[in-house]
Amino acid sequence: MQHMPIETQLKTLIRSALSSMGVEAFEVPLERPAVLSHGDFSTNVAMAFAKQVGKNPRALAEELVAQMNTAAHPLVQAIEIAGPGFINFRLSPAYFTAALTEALSRGEQYGMNDTLAGKKVVVEYTDPNPFKEFHIGHLMSNTIGEAVSRLIEASGAETKRACYQGDVGLHVAKAMWGLVHAPTPITDLTASELGKAYARGAQTYDDPAAKEEIIVLNKKVYAAADTEINALYERGRATSLAAFEILYRRLGTNHGDGKAFNFYFFESKTGVFGKELVLAHPNIFEHSDGAIVYKGDEAKGLHTRVFVNKEGLPTYEAKELGLAKIKYDTYPYDISVVVTGNEVNDYFAVLLDAMAQVFPDLAAKTEHIGHGMLRLPTGKMSSRTGDVITAEALLEETKEKARGKITNEEFSPEERESVAEAVAVGAIKYAILRQASGKDIIFDFEQSLSFEGDSGPYLQYTLARTRSLLVKAAGRPQDPTTHSGLVPSLHKHLLRFPEVVLRAEQERAPHMVATYLVELAREFNAFYGNTVVLNGSADEPYKLALVALTAEVLARGLALLGIPTPDRM
Repeated sequence: MQHMPIETQLKTLIRSALSSMGVEAFEVPLERPAVLSHGDFSTNVAMAFAKQVGKNPRALAEELVAQMNTAAHPLVQAIEIAGPGFINFRLSPAYFTAALTEALSRGEQYGMNDTLAGKKVVVEYTDPNPFKEFHIGHLMSNTIGEAVSRLIEASGAETKRACYQGDVGLHVAKAMWGLVHAPTPITDLTASELGKAYARGAQTYDDPAAKEEIIVLNKKVYAAADTEINALYERGRATSLAAFEILYRRLGTNHGDGKAFNFYFFESKTGVFGKELVLAHPNIFEHSDGAIVYKGDEAKGLHTRVFVNKEGLPTYEAKELGLAKIKYDTYPYDISVVVTGNEVNDYFAVLLDAMAQVFPDLAAKTEHIGHGMLRLPTGKMSSRTGDVITAEALLEETKEKARGKITNEEFSPEERESVAEAVAVGAIKYAILRQASGKDIIFDFEQSLSFEGDSGPYLQYTLARTRSLLVKAAGRPQDPTTHSGLVPSLHKHLLRFPEVVLRAEQERAPHMVATYLVELAREFNAFYGNTVVLNGSADEPYKLALVALTAEVLARGLALLGIPTPDRM
């Protein structure tokens, strides 16, 4: 029993107590109380089985506790009853000593698990469109997708990153029109100039003559038959993709042999195949008013969607259908996770319904995560009007404000700049990841850059503090066995990390890790404020062991969120 996880041991203890009363329980509810003072584990098993045994829940709880106390588990210090029949377990100092020792021995592997070992997972995220600027919506997708990827990796899966980019379509044609009709010749083509060109084309699209010209340009790009247009297209496409890679490096997305992603997919390829798939399944897709549509099942709340438009060109849905198969042929995945903005949630629901008929196995393997918008207090952005908040602009403004908060006089100009960059990236990423991914976020500079409270810099600063303390304590022993018998809440909180990581991965919920890390940082700072760690006392090695594990967990947790961790702040 000693080598089993404590949760398994407690469930075995509960099952044995139930069995003595003639109740066989296959599933035993057991959880960590939200409030540490309520115990280390809790079960509502008495309320769950009271009706079956014909007893009052509290009375059943009393009998179960009596039976479990008779069994005398060596790692359980006390078993208590609360409320109408909750049973709370308080674990012994011996358990906490052993658990801390094991956690420290695992090093960087602490918190990781193998629940997805042997699985192949592809996570698609970011998906910026060439010929448009990389805006803060893409920043949302990149941050969430990267964190989800890292959580899946932490559960043992072979994980590949994919980026799917719209290098054809009306947005490209609008940008091309804007380039062709630029007020002055563009000699130095940049991502910013492409953004301005797109805005010109989008604003002019309401004009019938311009609209017709843009439609013709769109067809020429798809056909790739016009030498002059092709040259301009390839130039714009290459400019966009190069600019994206620079941003990916700043954001810490780098997993594909020097490139940010393992796989890059493009609509220019998926669209052709997607259209072929639609045409090959007339029993699933039908003609309607010159287009080809998929009739959504109204009973499922699905709208009818166009898959091939009147111009004979594939739509978003057809391209995504083709992408699913191309993705699988490239990398035979067990799970495909797709991260997009909420604005395509309805489209994606229809797509999955259609995919279930064309590729039922792939549909069953596909998960969609929709995220909200990232906004500044100034309001909503619009690429159509040119009023775009780019990721680069947000990064630079945040970095500029971060510089003013870095007061360490020991920093060289280079280190100050490096720390400001790390703080800016951490502030933005944490602001995105601190809440569930489906909600909109208003990015507040002051709150997000605070070195106190619920922020990325607060976590980075706390980690830097633990590292500084460990540097001062270099050569001094770390020994979990030297504590006085009183187990501080910091110790208990540290042991919850593996459970948080596992649940965050299973629910595709990075915000759970973010919440946990802030709680841990508060626990550590309270501990540090009330305890002299380096005082030569008999329990100093124990206190240093707590500091060491805190540093490890903060570092691992921030790494899972994709947040950089400067050694000094």
